[in-house]
Amino acid sequence: MKRIMIQGAGSNVGKSLLVAGLCRHFTRLGMTVRPFKPQNMSNNAAVAEGGEIGRAQALQARACKVAPHVDMNPVLLKPESETGAQVIVQGKRLTTVKARGYAALKPQLMAPVLDSFRRLQSQADLVIVEGAGSPAEVNLRAGDIANMGFAHEACVPVILTGDIDRGGVIAQLVGTQAVLDPGDAAMIRGFLINKFRGDPRLFDDGYRLIEQRTGWPGLGVIPWFPHAHRLPAEDAAELSSGGGGTRGNGQFLIAVPHLNRIANFDDLDPLAQEPGVTLKIVKPGQPLPVESDLIILPGSKATIADLAHFRAEGWDIDLAAALSRGARVLGLCGGYQMLGREIADPDGIEGKPGSVAGLGLLDLTTVMTADKRVTETEAIHPASGTRVKGYEIHLGRTEGPDRARPLFSVNGQPEGAVRADGRAMGSYLHGMFTEDAFRRAFLAGLGATPGNFSYDQSVEETLDALADHLAANVDCEKLLALASI
Repeated sequence: MKRIMIQGAGSNVGKSLLVAGLCRHFTRLGMTVRPFKPQNMSNNAAVAEGGEIGRAQALQARACKVAPHVDMNPVLLKPESETGAQVIVQGKRLTTVKARGYAALKPQLMAPVLDSFRRLQSQADLVIVEGAGSPAEVNLRAGDIANMGFAHEACVPVILTGDIDRGGVIAQLVGTQAVLDPGDAAMIRGFLINKFRGDPRLFDDGYRLIEQRTGWPGLGVIPWFPHAHRLPAEDAAELSSGGGGTRGNGQFLIAVPHLNRIANFDDLDPLAQEPGVTLKIVKPGQPLPVESDLIILPGSKATIADLAHFRAEGWDIDLAAALSRGARVLGLCGGYQMLGREIADPDGIEGKPGSVAGLGLLDLTTVMTADKRVTETEAIHPASGTRVKGYEIHLGRTEGPDRARPLFSVNGQPEGAVRADGRAMGSYLHGMFTEDAFRRAFLAGLGATPGNFSYDQSVEETLDALADHLAANVDCEKLLALASI
């Protein structure tokens, strides 16, 4: 059985994309490949077998040409505050804990992590594992299930990846070895340099120095992959970094406030690739553009807290001004709840029990409940007759008069709501814009000029291009040999 683990010398070194690209590469060679991430922290979740996993693992499953499964990401942490997170184990919510509480919980989670890993191993020729954060965070080593703790328990060789674009990559890799326990350092069998810009030969001396200082063989210097933005991102930091704040240069302006607990923001990816659209992610401290054609209130892991943040930024005033100038607003999931008249939380699901006034743009009331709806959903958009395959991940029930004008129909039942004048609308359905026919009809109905590109085809072509990119710059034969050790 072959297995290899890609760990990073820091966060955001590109582990998720490396695993996706390697999964596609080895799958194209005829191998049965599965992705695995023991522990993930992200509010960008996907539905798999009726449960939740990280969006990156869903993309990696797609790279392997298989359906996503909860075993691919057995522990998912969904941050709800600066110090607390919801804990999802093998797809289902287990509890919500503070950081200290999670440290006490971790030892109980190694068993389900190993169970999931062994099931995947039994199905595959190769399992490619993604670490989380960095093994250099040795203060978190006790009870670790994400990096070296898992690697030891499952006997998985490790490849350490450094991000040269940030600078200091020699210190990243050599320094990681310096702080690791010798037993952990021995698990590392090689290294990769990622995100190189320019002539990679200029790093030859640095590459050799890392090999000499660490004793690890280098497996390649990977040039910057310019098409990464075409694939769903897992970390919300990617939304407004590296040029991600404004994407596209079309005449139709879509503005999206960057909420503190923004969730499932890959809803925006297909819109960002539309040639007639400019998608602007509005960071805190910036106003929502009043000249916007459409404002999207995205999903949120903490709707009530993010609504307070929205008002504190003055975005409610900007939204009212934009609507008065002819803009429309679409709320997705948590953003849909915000658009109503009231959000009630009688049981304190999101904090203290009570209720807060919504933005009042839809005649609806939401009541938070402990039961979470996690499901794949097929819907019809009555206005255009197009079909949509999406998914739902949310707490709460939303009712009110505006649901008499639903945005979608699901098995003959209303889903979402549209205000009588059509200026405000909302839905619990994620992933709606991946459906080309619906996306084009929706944008055309708002006065935009949609393109003819296929989003699914774009993702597939980008995964193939990523696989080609890695095959050309990584010693994949050596990597596969290390995976057999």
